[in-house]
Amino acid sequence: MGSEAVPPWREQVTARGLAVSAVLGVLFCLITHKLNLTVGIIPSLNVAAGLLGYFLVRTWTAALERLGVVSKPFTKQENTVIQTCVVACYGLAFSGGFGSYILAMDQKTYELIGPDYPGNRAVDVKNPSLGWMIGFMFVVSFLGLFSLVALRKVMVIDYKLTYPSGTATAMLINSFHTTTGAELADKQVKCLGKYLSISFFWNCFKWFFSGVGDSCGFDNFPSLGLEAFKNTFYFDFSPTYIGCGLICPHIVNCSTLLGAIISWGFLWPYISTKAGDWYPANLGSNDFKGLYGYKVFISVAVILGDGLYNLIKIIYATTKEIMNARAKQGRLPLVQVQDDDEDSKLSAEEKHLNETFIKDSIPSWLAGSGYVGLAAISTATVPMIFPQIKWYLVLSAYVVAPLLAFCNSYGAGLTDWNLASTYGKIGLFIFASWVGQNGGVIAGLVACGVMMSIVATASDLMQDFKTGYLTLSSPRSMFVSQLIGTALGCVIAPLTFWLYWSAFDIGNPDGSFKAPYAVIFREMSILGVEGLSALPQHCLAICSFFFIASLVINLLRDVTPKNVSRFIPIPMAMAIPFYIGAYFAIDMFVGTVILFVWERVNRKECDDFAGAVASGLICGDGIWTVPSAILSILRIDPPICMYFKPSLTS
Repeated sequence: MGSEAVPPWREQVTARGLAVSAVLGVLFCLITHKLNLTVGIIPSLNVAAGLLGYFLVRTWTAALERLGVVSKPFTKQENTVIQTCVVACYGLAFSGGFGSYILAMDQKTYELIGPDYPGNRAVDVKNPSLGWMIGFMFVVSFLGLFSLVALRKVMVIDYKLTYPSGTATAMLINSFHTTTGAELADKQVKCLGKYLSISFFWNCFKWFFSGVGDSCGFDNFPSLGLEAFKNTFYFDFSPTYIGCGLICPHIVNCSTLLGAIISWGFLWPYISTKAGDWYPANLGSNDFKGLYGYKVFISVAVILGDGLYNLIKIIYATTKEIMNARAKQGRLPLVQVQDDDEDSKLSAEEKHLNETFIKDSIPSWLAGSGYVGLAAISTATVPMIFPQIKWYLVLSAYVVAPLLAFCNSYGAGLTDWNLASTYGKIGLFIFASWVGQNGGVIAGLVACGVMMSIVATASDLMQDFKTGYLTLSSPRSMFVSQLIGTALGCVIAPLTFWLYWSAFDIGNPDGSFKAPYAVIFREMSILGVEGLSALPQHCLAICSFFFIASLVINLLRDVTPKNVSRFIPIPMAMAIPFYIGAYFAIDMFVGTVILFVWERVNRKECDDFAGAVASGLICGDGIWTVPSAILSILRIDPPICMYFKPSLTS
């Protein structure tokens, strides 16, 4: 291992690598938007990116060899660079807020909440258009890359943070580039391809029966009976969520199902019996003064409770670690002696990893001046796009952001949880109430966007540095690759979003593209401006109960011993079906059951292939969205509407 040759950093970034990254960037942006606009849960696609990157380059070199062209060998460093580039690109589809804060500004969300709703003003509307979205992305997305570069050695080598998904990706890439691993990788790629095509053709088949409107087809199949169907309990034959169920840990899937049972099984039916008493009886199904308001605010309460708890926990853990490190440094003469011992204890392998990681450093002055320069440009341009937010607000966001980025990155290193949207929501409340009545709603959403993109990018960057550290890739090539990936993402993410925006009815609460977070984010922003006066009756009491319950459940998860805590649900996962419905929780639970049985039957095969099967199911669904969007833009409707109604009794 110690003698392994590492190609210079310029050779790790290749033209074919960038071409592959762009193709995969488009695919993963499509998948991310689809998940964001339908249910808002996005599993980590890093493993899929690694596998598909490997597959595409191998196919490319094999094709060239047939033509008699000899191409450079495909190294694991190049594979890591592709991986990084793809993750940077599709990360923007999430942190760019296309399913959350950008949609929360649009006309549809404003109308959905209702023009007569207190604090919901017609002037606080900005509809999506390609021009300003691409501009805004370019202005805010690069800052996160520069904010934490200087701390890379501290996070990866000194703190030895695990970064679970970064480590998993590195293991995967390392395994591809060994002889035994290459055989397995080929099998995994075949498996992925098989399930990708199954998923693609199944979606194609489903399309023919999905008719016009929102009540047709397999997506509305009352598989558990019509009464359950009315309360959104049905299996909707969606490969994507089954794939998510195979990737996400069992506890996440079980938590979503439990959340669905609590909300759609008990809570909503109970509140709807109180119509006419707690709220006016004749409201539409999406009126905020009625049941819909409860759904949104209770989800918000659980999400905020969970986010707040994790935030406090991570800040506490970070401070404790740093204090411990300080305390150790107090005894200086001893430390130096220990250091020599420690150095000799480091294995040759680890020394090699550390040397490679430190060798091609990125100068701190570059990172610092890059951040300051970009912040200056951004401070000047963001108020041009959104006049509601003044330059000094943007500037203050940039002063605080690196600190939050550090907390988030540290937290992701310990737990693999990227809390970017939580930090975004905190920014949202602070800025919305700071600006107040005149434009506070938009200002809050923009501040949320600025915070979220910095914090999310910074934590992705560290995950990638961890992957790069373990695959002997140069930090310089990683950084360059991230800059390129971010630039690609600034264009690809808005374009792929535009495909959905023009093809489908996005944000329609009865359709399949509910865009759940758009309403939730706009509501939070209005709450920030208006305070709690606007809630329906008893809603504050129920919300407080759920907020506290969310804190308590999280506390129990941390206090109880491991064998108990692994059965305690995760509040964040429980909150999502509260708003959307139980159907996707059932799909994810099906995924969990398949995985559970498979682990019992053949553990080794399951460990080797579960990720590939899941990635195949998700990617096949993702690829299908392109033809289905094109059909929809061309106004070609499916020929058949499959519809269910109760049989008539005499």
